[in-house]
Amino acid sequence: MSFKDHLLVDPAPAAASPPVPPTVRYQTTPLRDPEGGVVDGLHVVRITLDNPEQLNSYTTAMVKQVILGMRRASADYRAVAVVFSGAGTRAFCTGGNTAEYAEHYAGRPDEYRQYMRLFNDMVSAILACDKPVICRVNGMRIAGGQEIGMACDFSVAQDLAVFGQAGPRHGSAPDGGSTDFLPLFVGIEAAMESCTLCEPWSAHRAARLGLLTRLVPALRVDGELVPNPLVVTDRWLEGGSQVYGDWRRGAERDAGKRLLARGEVDLAPLDAAVDELVWKLANTMPGCLTKTLESVRKHKLSHWNENRESNRAWLALNMMTEGRAGFRAFHEGPRERREADFLLLRRRLAEGAAWGPELTAEILPRRGEP
Repeated sequence: MSFKDHLLVDPAPAAASPPVPPTVRYQTTPLRDPEGGVVDGLHVVRITLDNPEQLNSYTTAMVKQVILGMRRASADYRAVAVVFSGAGTRAFCTGGNTAEYAEHYAGRPDEYRQYMRLFNDMVSAILACDKPVICRVNGMRIAGGQEIGMACDFSVAQDLAVFGQAGPRHGSAPDGGSTDFLPLFVGIEAAMESCTLCEPWSAHRAARLGLLTRLVPALRVDGELVPNPLVVTDRWLEGGSQVYGDWRRGAERDAGKRLLARGEVDLAPLDAAVDELVWKLANTMPGCLTKTLESVRKHKLSHWNENRESNRAWLALNMMTEGRAGFRAFHEGPRERREADFLLLRRRLAEGAAWGPELTAEILPRRGEP
């Protein structure tokens, strides 16, 4: 029988050469059994954020491509699952493109409000996909990257990855999904710590707290896979301040850095773990699987749908004040200091200073300053 075309737009025609980053790659690969054999007539959709030079941060154009990619995969009868990932080995995604934020959206709340409509639609498109969506965490999953990652149904990560937020330290609030989703994964206390302090978690801590489906090693040293040497992975420190998943300190951290420098990142185990999960999902009743996805997603959707529009409005208005300063600080500041002067800002506001270009300029980091 024939099928109706349910896509909003026609898929892009095949190009003579692949699009140049930053972009989003949409690919299909054959479904393979555990022995590597190809299953006829079925495939896996792979949606890849391809902006490795900027740690796979998404531009406005890329957000649109993700929305259309999720919709396209959802309407693909031959697709078994969607694997959502980033290019390279450094990052899955570090959120919105800060250059675009600082140079275009800062100080333009109406423009940012329209952008946030697209961002919200991206999260909703992931949550509405008729196929299971697997976040292949090939590296950092930070800020908006954490949010779109948590919208996925499963997260399989390599253990050098880091997870976290950027909100209050960079002029925003993690209201693109983290304040809705993170408490469901890790509980209120851990979510509060992550969302407010913006201190990165190791992949091992993320797994311990329930944020990940599976964790696999990625560092190969002298031909052998070893766990992340910067993280406590071999013991619980009874009565001490460090437990499994914490970052190592002092001499242990220095030794870990030396071992890390000797090794190379091998994502073959990550891909094997993702393929194993896809195969398990393929061996279920498709209609029952989709209904189960929808039922479990309701817990995320109940929070997301309640808050997304009011959060969108606040995030837009914030681009006139702390958002404007925070994103400019990150984009314009020296590599060693990409944050506004928080204490000076608090002091000036307590003195009655009003937000405006002068206050923003006063608190921005400057090159050459300590």
